[in-house]
Amino acid sequence: MLQNQIKHPWQRLLQLIGVLLLCCLVWMAPAVADKQPAPEADFLTLAATLVKDGHNERALRALQNIDLEQKDLDLMRYYTVLGLAQLGLQDLAGAKVSFHQAIELGQTEPVIFIYLAQAHYGLEEYRATIQAVERAGDNIKSYPVLLEMKAQSHWLLKQYDAAWRALQQGNHYFSDDDRFIRRQAFYAIELELFRLGAELGRGYLRKSSTRPEDYIAIGNALRLSRQFDEAAMILEGGRLKYPAHPVIAKVLAHTYLDQGLINTAAAIMEQAAAFDASFISEAAELYRRAGRWYRALALNERISDQSVKLKQRLAILLGLKRYEMIVGMETALQRAHLLDDQNIRYALAYAAFAIGNFDQARRHLDPIKQPDLFKRAIELRRLMQDCDADSLKCESV
Repeated sequence: MLQNQIKHPWQRLLQLIGVLLLCCLVWMAPAVADKQPAPEADFLTLAATLVKDGHNERALRALQNIDLEQKDLDLMRYYTVLGLAQLGLQDLAGAKVSFHQAIELGQTEPVIFIYLAQAHYGLEEYRATIQAVERAGDNIKSYPVLLEMKAQSHWLLKQYDAAWRALQQGNHYFSDDDRFIRRQAFYAIELELFRLGAELGRGYLRKSSTRPEDYIAIGNALRLSRQFDEAAMILEGGRLKYPAHPVIAKVLAHTYLDQGLINTAAAIMEQAAAFDASFISEAAELYRRAGRWYRALALNERISDQSVKLKQRLAILLGLKRYEMIVGMETALQRAHLLDDQNIRYALAYAAFAIGNFDQARRHLDPIKQPDLFKRAIELRRLMQDCDADSLKCESV
């Protein structure tokens, strides 16, 4: 559930600390006013500027012009700029190597470890991610995504206590940032601490900045954990706040459906269909399953997809035992290219049998080869033979 929550946190960090990096890393080489810079230094300065402006491919091309054997070349700065360009191009393995080389050459600015942590995290090297975050010093108090990465790394290593502590640390340093209480709610649910998870989830969802997706994620997590009452409570709150959001209604309907409350689920889906017409067929299907045939039939009339509409109508009419109407659907089913479906063929055959049209029934049974339907087709043929032999046997059909 949680493994995709921070897919690429380093992308956000690139935007957040670009200016800081420029000050701390890119321009670290001391200026020499009385000396004309060497060509290699020109290329390195050019590459640093290109990285700052987000032109990472051009920065790499500039760096390729540098002779690494040059006596006065600042290799520490070279590998730092190289790592930044590689990171910007999502070459995480290359960036990791470059940053480690810069550190070995004397790079001690804490910000380098932020970028190193991003590379390790993207490579799913979670122990190394934690080590890099811890070496970032006080930067951990300035960038919440660092603690988010650290917490998720601990979590993926099944170090649950450490993950929880990292989130508590995040809440302490960034009390206005609700990402940490959100993640705590998910952690609690995955640890089957459902009451705590629901309590944290409700606390998070009371914030004005929450989105419909938050209600869906937390409510559905509780639903999948079979905490139906808590899930329904949260999702009902989401539906009140976002009445036009159909997905909240859909997850809520499935929460009730999981409890066998088909009528309740059907009513919610019908209401959701007012905002998203694609839910009409689901609402009709739920009413059909609940045995509310005429309500299902009324909603079925509103379905725009003819294939879906005809299949569902056939199932509803079977439930109502309206066999004459089913037989009368053959032309429409053929026009919609649905007679290749052997289940539909059998339904037409059974309806024809039920009204005594055995020739038409046999015509629909002939193409059936599907094993489970084939056995039923054999039984239907036997019944028709019995009826042909003694019509009195079929008076009740």
